[in-house]
Amino acid sequence: MLFKVIFHILCFNFIFFFATASAKNKQVIDIVYLTQEKSPPHFLSNFDIFVKNKGIFGAELAISDNNTTGKFTNQQFNLKKLIVPEDGAADDVFAKQIAGKYRYLVTVLPAEPLLKIADLPAAQQMLILDAGTTDDELRNGQCRSNVLHLLPTRTMRTDALAQYMMKKRWTKWFLVSGKAPEDLLFAEAIKRSAKRFNMDIVTEKPWEHTYDARRTVQSDVAVFSQVDDYDVLVVADEQGEFGEYLDYRTWLPRPVMGTQGLIATSWHRTHEQWGAIQLQNRFKEKAGRWMEEEDYAAYLAIRAIGEAATRTQTSELNPVKTYLLSDKFALQGYKGNPLSFRSWDGQLRQPVLLAAPQSLVTVAPIEGFLHPKSELDTLGFDQPESKCQWNH
Repeated sequence: MLFKVIFHILCFNFIFFFATASAKNKQVIDIVYLTQEKSPPHFLSNFDIFVKNKGIFGAELAISDNNTTGKFTNQQFNLKKLIVPEDGAADDVFAKQIAGKYRYLVTVLPAEPLLKIADLPAAQQMLILDAGTTDDELRNGQCRSNVLHLLPTRTMRTDALAQYMMKKRWTKWFLVSGKAPEDLLFAEAIKRSAKRFNMDIVTEKPWEHTYDARRTVQSDVAVFSQVDDYDVLVVADEQGEFGEYLDYRTWLPRPVMGTQGLIATSWHRTHEQWGAIQLQNRFKEKAGRWMEEEDYAAYLAIRAIGEAATRTQTSELNPVKTYLLSDKFALQGYKGNPLSFRSWDGQLRQPVLLAAPQSLVTVAPIEGFLHPKSELDTLGFDQPESKCQWNH
């Protein structure tokens, strides 16, 4: 009896010692998340809810998932969240609270402050994962070797729409665009996709009517849309100032696609395939709302760091970054195909969802569009087209 008691005491002490030693030797990966507050747009519909700080809940969910795996790999993932006030400067916050303290930075910022941070000397020893921009130029002439991009670009989205329209044989487009700089960039992406897939933009018109669309749309849209025959109206209105009011009001009965109507997006609340419903439910339980694109991008950014750190068994920047850009890296994105980074511009290659407001229509690349390396590279700028001059 005495022998059994002594044996159990020794076993307990051994387990306690092993657990304590293991905890002390845990590999720690610190990640900082940086975003900036925004004010609601003045044209927001009464039915729309302005979501503040998109991305944070996605980042928190990913850290939780990383640490679930970390229990078995003896790794600990920590997340520091920093929110810049609307009138603040993100690069100042970076200099005071981030520089020299972290290797991995996830951002939900516009292009200008992102580039300011990426060009700082301290940022050259970091990896920045951009979960907030869709600008093609940031993946081309303005690319940075210390930045990876998680959201699909505008050209990836318009190529996805063009593939679907080609399958439907809707080859004649009527392009309507707003005046905002973002609208003009989206319109340029549409024109590029039309040329790439041999479509015909039969008419192009800027929206010049008042943006108080609820008062004027009934008369304006019918008159505005009396143009030559077309198969589909393609709209470029990223700010949502008028695009929602085009459907069902055009002179000819035609579908609406682009930034409104049928949209191309990285994530959508109606997406339920490939395990997405489980992610949707876990996120909604945590955040009390649907997952937005920035939430999904921030989730993927931190999961990518977690996957690379787990596979390489290190927290060091160079081996993690090398693995992320290698052919070995594959990330579960709940969209069928595994996700990976394009080694020539840092863009995450991924399927793009084509969704109506209340239903998922299809997923691009559309079947039949082939590529010698990856069908996902049929969306957006392929390597021969890229102007990015990376030096890995």
